[in-house]
Amino acid sequence: MGLLDAEPGSVLNVMSTALNDTVEFYRWTWSIAAAALWWYFVSKGVEYLDTVFFILRKKNNQVSFLHVYHHCTMFTLWWIGIKWVAGGQAFFGAQMNSLIHVIMYSYYGLTAFGPWVQKYLWWKRYLTMLQLVQFHVTIGHTALSLYTDCPFPKWMHWALIAYAISFIFLFLNFYVRTYNE
Repeated sequence: MGLLDAEPGSVLNVMSTALNDTVEFYRWTWSIAAAALWWYFVSKGVEYLDTVFFILRKKNNQVSFLHVYHHCTMFTLWWIGIKWVAGGQAFFGAQMNSLIHVIMYSYYGLTAFGPWVQKYLWWKRYLTMLQLVQFHVTIGHTALSLYTDCPFPKWMHWALIAYAISFIFLFLNFYVRTYNE
């Protein structure tokens, strides 16, 4: 007996079950995204400690305005993000930023092997370029979300665009000072 041969009540039961399964999958997916964003926030706290350790070790040459601004604001802003809007719009940026940080910390990990590995690490400037691309993609993604009327709070969209622009200026300044001198 197929679905079309079933009694009308049976078709309704099948549709109701399918809808419930879809809703449960949606809830499960959002809970996974929220959990991933929570761990992303924790990683921002660990990165914040990076600044504290630089200060405690008196490595003041590594504590730039960009470094402090980035680590202090990311930790605070992601607390706001996971507190009120942990979900799809926030997940995209966190994924992209995590990928950039995996590449960046891989680079720094390789530099720890010393001069015999460092001579092969010619690609640091491209890592900075990748970070700049990330900020432009963030602005594009956020602008598209505004255009499509995403339910993410509008003020957060505009704040994210302004925040990404501030990073573009800061990272461009870093790039010019580091690689064009």
